[in-house]
Amino acid sequence: MRCPFCQHGDDRVVDSRESGDGSVIRRRRECLACARRYTTYERVDVIMPLVVKKDGRREAWDREKLLAGFQKACEKRPVSADAIDDSVAAIERAVQDRGVREIASANVGEQVMESLKRLDEVAYVRFASVYRSFRDISEFQKTVESLVSERRKERGGGQP
Repeated sequence: MRCPFCQHGDDRVVDSRESGDGSVIRRRRECLACARRYTTYERVDVIMPLVVKKDGRREAWDREKLLAGFQKACEKRPVSADAIDDSVAAIERAVQDRGVREIASANVGEQVMESLKRLDEVAYVRFASVYRSFRDISEFQKTVESLVSERRKERGGGQP
């Protein structure tokens, strides 16, 4: 591992921790040349399926793209980076568990929607407005009303 600051090749591991589900190891490292610290992440490299877009194009799975979508939806919301990382990891595990070579982008989008619904309702509505391409305020209103209705059912039919 090269230091991102001085490019020196030797470092020492200061701290190692597993993620909540054990799929990622976070390591704090200290460069032996410049003494600056940085973080690295280790995860098993698995072959992910191709993502089939609505127009039929196929793209390689891009974890960073998935993460960026979550981050954009959760921007300025009280959602921790760890919660976002855990959600992305859960979606990746679900996709891996299917054991398929290709997956429709619509399927991934629906998984993101379900995850955001549990994380933060505002982030969910933000993502839904872009993902579902709302054409007018009535479509936006239907999504919010559906969310409120689900919340009422979860609380036993009472008021929100």
